[in-house]
Amino acid sequence: MKRQFSPKEKAEVALSAIKGQLTMSQISGTYQVHPTQIGLWKKQAVSGLTEIFSDKRKKDNQSQEQLVGELYKIIGQKDTEVAWIKKKFSPFNSP
Repeated sequence: MKRQFSPKEKAEVALSAIKGQLTMSQISGTYQVHPTQIGLWKKQAVSGLTEIFSDKRKKDNQSQEQLVGELYKIIGQKDTEVAWIKKKFSPFNSP
């Protein structure tokens, strides 16, 4: 049966590997994790560090501006449709 590790346990193992105070074999023996798995978790942790320190406000602002732009586009389409319907079905246009 495979052992399931919590995110906290994975982070602890990865941090231990990043520190480099113990060898992979020592970490493997301590946490009962295969050295290959330790290497993968370490790689994931290191690659994830850039996301932690990225400016999320800037990203949120861009996504909000994109949403507002899409909503204005939809409003413009609906206004055009309403104007067309009013023109097409106005009582003064009947032949």
